Amino acid sequence: MSYHFNKIEEKWQKYWAQNQTFKATNNTDKPKYYVLDMFPYPSGAGLHVGHPLGYIASDIYARYKRHKGFNVLHPQGYDSFGLPAEQYAIQTGQHPALTTQNNIARYREQLDKIGFSFDWSREVRTSEPDYYKWTQWIFIQLFESWYDLEAEKSRPVSELVDIFSSEGNTRVNAACDADIAEFSAEEWNRYSEDEKERILLKYRLTYLAETEVNWCPQLGTVLANDEIVNGVSERGGYPVVRKKMTQWSMRISAFAERLLQDLNKLDWTESLKESQRNWIGKSVGAQVAFKVMNSDTEFEVFTTRPDTIFGVNFMTLAPEHELVSRITTEDHKEEVEAYIVATAKRSERERMADVKTISGAFTGAYAEHPFTKEPIPIWIGDYVLAGYGTGAVMAVPCGDQRDHDFARHFDLPITNIFEDVDVSQEAYAGKEGTVIANSDFLSGLEYKEALNRVILELEKTGQGYGKTNYRLRDAVFSRQRYWGEPFPVYYVNGLPKMIDLEHLPLRLPEVEKYLPTETGEPPLGNATNWAWDAEKNEVVSNDKINNSTVFQLELNTMPGWAGSSWYLFRYMDAGNPDTFVSEEAQQYWENVDLYIGGSEHATGHLLYSRFWTKFLSDRGKLTVEEPFKKLINQGMILGTSAFVYRLEGENVFISSTQIKGNNVQPIHVDVSLVNSSDELDVEGFKKWRPEFADAKFVLEDGRYIVGREVEKMSKSKYNVVNPDSICERYGADTLRMYEMFLGPLEQAKPWNTAGITGVHNFLKKFWKLFHNEEQFVVTNDKASADSLKTLHKTIKKVTEDIEDFSFNTSVSTFMICVNELTAQKCNQREVLEPLTVLIAPYAPHIAEELWEKLGNAESITTAEYPEFEEKFLVESTKNYPVSFNGKMRFTMELPMDMSREEIEKNVLNDDRTKNQLDGSTPKKVIVVPGKIVNIVI
Repeated sequence: MSYHFNKIEEKWQKYWAQNQTFKATNNTDKPKYYVLDMFPYPSGAGLHVGHPLGYIASDIYARYKRHKGFNVLHPQGYDSFGLPAEQYAIQTGQHPALTTQNNIARYREQLDKIGFSFDWSREVRTSEPDYYKWTQWIFIQLFESWYDLEAEKSRPVSELVDIFSSEGNTRVNAACDADIAEFSAEEWNRYSEDEKERILLKYRLTYLAETEVNWCPQLGTVLANDEIVNGVSERGGYPVVRKKMTQWSMRISAFAERLLQDLNKLDWTESLKESQRNWIGKSVGAQVAFKVMNSDTEFEVFTTRPDTIFGVNFMTLAPEHELVSRITTEDHKEEVEAYIVATAKRSERERMADVKTISGAFTGAYAEHPFTKEPIPIWIGDYVLAGYGTGAVMAVPCGDQRDHDFARHFDLPITNIFEDVDVSQEAYAGKEGTVIANSDFLSGLEYKEALNRVILELEKTGQGYGKTNYRLRDAVFSRQRYWGEPFPVYYVNGLPKMIDLEHLPLRLPEVEKYLPTETGEPPLGNATNWAWDAEKNEVVSNDKINNSTVFQLELNTMPGWAGSSWYLFRYMDAGNPDTFVSEEAQQYWENVDLYIGGSEHATGHLLYSRFWTKFLSDRGKLTVEEPFKKLINQGMILGTSAFVYRLEGENVFISSTQIKGNNVQPIHVDVSLVNSSDELDVEGFKKWRPEFADAKFVLEDGRYIVGREVEKMSKSKYNVVNPDSICERYGADTLRMYEMFLGPLEQAKPWNTAGITGVHNFLKKFWKLFHNEEQFVVTNDKASADSLKTLHKTIKKVTEDIEDFSFNTSVSTFMICVNELTAQKCNQREVLEPLTVLIAPYAPHIAEELWEKLGNAESITTAEYPEFEEKFLVESTKNYPVSFNGKMRFTMELPMDMSREEIEKNVLNDDRTKNQLDGSTPKKVIVVPGKIVNIVI
């Protein structure tokens, strides 16, 4: 019977959908296991073969856990808000909701064809009002909370108000803005309601602040650092500048120490943990105040090396530092302003990464050294960022490479403060054990002693103190976009007010245009019905705004990470209209046991999700403090791109083998126009690129040979392989097993369609084990010892591989197993039935079909996982090599428990031995039980 994979796969995908085979329940005595894939964004391009890699791995593990008796939650949904849909709406005029819906339909079709065991009854979409209602609710919870540094916990703002009312803020140790003045209870109680609200806004976990942001004029929105590549927007490649804007922000920095320490509790790779540690960036040192000479102003710097303070030769402020415009002298103003304008065109990431370019400008102002009182020149340089630390650094050229390069570039002095270090030879200090030599009270002290002494002296003079600092900054939470979660916020006297839960969700309004308004407001500024009636608690027309009962609503929307920071908990109780997740559901599922996704989310998404989980736990909304127990980053499947080569300045293309030093421009070509021999369909290429219809192609033996390069699989590189075509030609089971077979899950590996036939042939061979021509032939006869041995060594190896996520070696093991069983002519149920269950997580469609043919009424999903039995691997016989005078002549299989005498007797009585002896009597018979027999004649 032929293996009709298309019919089989269609049949079982329909069965799973109709029977909701993979639907999880929140009420069961089974142990739970929660498997989750990172939230996909449904792009218009659909899936290519690189996308399902992590999904296949998680699906294998989810199916395995079901066989092992677990109640498995394996949900799926869509991170469906975002900039790409909005940009498409701007270009075409189509509503983002419509394009998003179409993209989701396309994704769902593709996902279903690959046969994933998703519980689609729990599907969520971040752009659906019944989902973002709870995102808005979480935002309100953050607004109504503050962070108690003493208790290391988020607390309700109502408790903070009680403290202020009874004792003022003198003893409050909170994460808050830096410019808060002390006040007594009496003063607080005399403040107006608006004055109180302005103070509370400086304590809230989500707050309004003027922030330096990455502004993209052409996209009309703020971009996160990870949305910028080489100084331009990742989407569209548009210029990005630094700009100050009033934005909603979140105090993730308050959670820095907890985010850092709790990494130790997680089963994540060390490299991923290190990425988060570096992003959080804990450093211990001192905060030092420097007075600006001939001025009443001062600024602070944070340094991890306060012991080097006597080596400070200049100060560097970030060009955006608020003090720059106030201290710059008239004769340096033009140069400084020009430098600030130039710096605004570079992204923060670009400035941090650029260690070679040296640039700066002198302000003309000087700072006073805290101890020597000598003047120190104040410069600005773009290697200092306003948002990191204080936006100012004390430059020690003898102890820091970048400061040293800056000093040499601008011919600034370099003071050597370290013993036995020659800075002229670029031998830098800054290590523990270094001895300070050039100072009044540090001479001869080593690193730690000197550090503590400086902090003590700074505290005596009131010009500094010891401090622990973090690189992690508060997260900007506003986006100037349409297609995002609306803030549940309206403004009274310029102060934000929250909409009550019973009136949520606040739905996105209709707008005529998805671009910012002509006056520069975000796209929601185009809405004609976007005002809040605080009496009727409803959205009304803008022309009803009277600022007494009807007020302006927030025009910004939330960023993409808002909905993806908590989606894992919604899956636990999707559709619950009363709460974001019920207490019972959350206590049962707790958090994600296995999370699989790309390493590009190591800092952004994972940090934000951990932050929100800790916050919700603090406020008693969750019972866990971490969202993801175990995390695996799957590697990338790379595409093999094809290139044609155009001679510079000419409309001539030469074959790749004929380049030979010619100046050529490589141009990507669609891989579908290239055959397996790397030959280009020239006429097809001309039709695909009409601008080259008249181009001349220099051929080689009548063929144009393209160049090849392995790189990221991407639609823009025309090297994308569609999984639909693979499923149509070879089947979903083949695709699943081949993607696992490509290599270790965590590593990048190139796609090669030519290699897929081997896996497909393996599945056909597996199918044949159950069939004799067109007949299904599986017997109930006793299996041979060899077949049982093959089965159980396969069970052992595959189980170990699944537990180790070594899926590539599992596929190899299955191939070896099927080859051995084929050679053994095995068709016994005793072997083939457990083998079918074993392979089901990898190739579920063929397994379901064979399981049914074996006479089972229920889905193979309900079958118990086969148990490995050691006894079948224990050798009961030994194939002895029998030698004569040291030369092996034949082998003889004998029981392992046979005595030396019995072995000798059986060998001597064998006809083959008699033939070798030819009537002679052996001089000696050497028997080593379990190893050899040697007859000396």
